[in-house]
Amino acid sequence: MKVYLASDHGGFEMKNKLVAFVASLGHEAEDCGAFVYDVQDDYPAIIANAARKVSADAANGLDSKGIILGGSGQGEAIVANRFRGVRAAVYYGPAQRPQTDAAGNVIDIITSTRMHNDANMLSLGGRFLTESEIEDVVKAWLSVPFSGEARHSRRIAQIDNP
Repeated sequence: MKVYLASDHGGFEMKNKLVAFVASLGHEAEDCGAFVYDVQDDYPAIIANAARKVSADAANGLDSKGIILGGSGQGEAIVANRFRGVRAAVYYGPAQRPQTDAAGNVIDIITSTRMHNDANMLSLGGRFLTESEIEDVVKAWLSVPFSGEARHSRRIAQIDNP
């Protein structure tokens, strides 16, 4: 699977490590920037590089993913979610309480974003996660398929076509 990665200065070093890590998992990793460390860079244009590619792939029926990093991941997700067909979920650590889905299954937030929301971009809060935690989350997120359940598909169609 093609995985686009992007970060501003806040996640620059980790993004560079993730490019190699994602490739080691057997995916095609594409670095969408930043390409140099610049403490004055602005994340919107950089994150848009990856989101634009995920959006184009979604429009063409291609299954790709994006991983974006920032201090909190919030602003990065806001930018990514401006692009049609992008569903970016923010992650900055495990929930304080377990989540139970409608069927009574206990699932974590990463599993939920993929199974229920078919999130195709993951926005990571680098200030809240260690390198090891980020690698674990990325590995898990990339391995969880969308459930395809009718109720989830219906809701995603409503998101993509408001």
